[in-house]
Amino acid sequence: MALREDNPGRWLRYGAPVLIAALFLALWQGAVVFWEVPPWLVPSPLLVLETLVIDRELLFRSLGVTLGIALAALAIATVLGVLAALLFVQSRWIEMSLFPYAVLLQVTPIVAIAPLIIIWVRDVQVALVVCAVVVAIFPIISNTTLGLRSVDPGLLALFRLCRANRWQELTRLRIPSALPFFFGGLRIASGLALIGAVVAEFVAGTGGASAGLAYQILLAGFQLNIPRLFAALVLIAGAGVGLFATTIWASGRALARWHAPDSPVRG
Repeated sequence: MALREDNPGRWLRYGAPVLIAALFLALWQGAVVFWEVPPWLVPSPLLVLETLVIDRELLFRSLGVTLGIALAALAIATVLGVLAALLFVQSRWIEMSLFPYAVLLQVTPIVAIAPLIIIWVRDVQVALVVCAVVVAIFPIISNTTLGLRSVDPGLLALFRLCRANRWQELTRLRIPSALPFFFGGLRIASGLALIGAVVAEFVAGTGGASAGLAYQILLAGFQLNIPRLFAALVLIAGAGVGLFATTIWASGRALARWHAPDSPVRG
């Protein structure tokens, strides 16, 4: 009986978005054909798919470059963000003194500082990773710090009553309590890392073998190759969805023993 009860929810989660996407693509294809929209203005979904197949070698190689930058930035942002959060939770004075600078990273437009980073860092690929880290790190810091602070007061009092030291309190209470918050920040940071990589590539305008999808979009726009531009956008969107789905899967695996099967944290 449990399987039958879960089926409607599973269908709604996966089937409904697929149905909406299919309906949208059908309307798009029909509108382009009916009004005879030229492909240099708005290509049809079938033409975008055809371009994706024809230019697959070029586009997927560029996707690999962009994804490599985004994944490297996400890994660095995760390590640095968690370390910063662990530092902030040690003292309110440290948090109040340093957290505003983390906020500064979030509110400063990356397009404003990316040219400076690219000038200061000689290696272009490293500069692109740094730009993506700047964009992605704040959700990790903010959510993990909030999670480390948001412990059950009763459990905290029990730990202190049992004379647990700071290390035991951190590893056995604060970190397990912060995991849902951390994975929530990781979901946001995964998308921001990809956005940061694409924006940094736009600013750098790197070409050649190390060109990412942003360069292919720029080049396709200059050449009025709009089907290739749309194909590159589809790959970027697909990569973002893939990263988000991966973080949901990782959170579900990590939090399985603490959350019920239907919990949104588990995805």
